[in-house]
Amino acid sequence: MTSFLSDERGGMGLGVTVGFLLMILIGWIPILGPLLAGIVAGILARGGVGAGALAGFLSGIMAAIILGLLVAIWGFTELGLLEALLGGLATFWAALLLSAGAALFGLIGGIIGGAMVERKQE
Repeated sequence: MTSFLSDERGGMGLGVTVGFLLMILIGWIPILGPLLAGIVAGILARGGVGAGALAGFLSGIMAAIILGLLVAIWGFTELGLLEALLGGLATFWAALLLSAGAALFGLIGGIIGGAMVERKQE
């Protein structure tokens, strides 16, 4: 039986996609959710520390943008026109800034995952 880390399948697209989906599913757990999603993205990227960091960061940024858009859409649908313009956009930026932490921890997780793959390949 082969180890998951020695499997040749994977790549940047797969790493970012799976990391993004995990970020959506478990990203609400402070620090640990984005970190685990970044680790998985880094492992699946199969390119070492640099590729793992990029995959973890991109998955975090994608999740932050989607969260910000969902919050803005909610603000536009639940509030009146003036409140939506002011409150919806302010809420969008607040969610985007708060989600930047998820991107940072995704980056750190991606570095860890990339280092795991790099070390296993040596």
